[in-house]
Amino acid sequence: MQQTILAISGKPGLYKLVSRAKASLIVETLDETHKRMPAFASDRVTSLADIAMYTYEDDVPLMTILASLRDKEEGKEASVNYKKASGEELQEYFSTILPNFDRERVHTSDIKKLIQWYNILIKAGITDFEESMSPTEGDNVDDRK
Repeated sequence: MQQTILAISGKPGLYKLVSRAKASLIVETLDETHKRMPAFASDRVTSLADIAMYTYEDDVPLMTILASLRDKEEGKEASVNYKKASGEELQEYFSTILPNFDRERVHTSDIKKLIQWYNILIKAGITDFEESMSPTEGDNVDDRK
């Protein structure tokens, strides 16, 4: 799932990868319209699985943060209104989800976008943010010599 949910720079919302064309990707909005459109190579398309947020230690994958947010909100939309909340309120709220986030490098706009994306995913019925732990080929360890 994580590889098929995309953010496109300059376009609001989130998109689901539907198909691949010769020179583009066919994406569908995750809102109620389910509008399909092409995303070209000139668009900056990023999979949510490739995004992480800064902490004072290691960067934390976005999917881990979304899972923490889902657990805090019990699978419902965020309890904070990201459009009306002040920067201090958003940082305080976010610190309950990711206590050691880097307050200098994680901006208020990043927190707003995270909450907006979380709400979009919840409305779309997507709540499984953890990566599947199924082994893939090449993961088996062979101890024979």
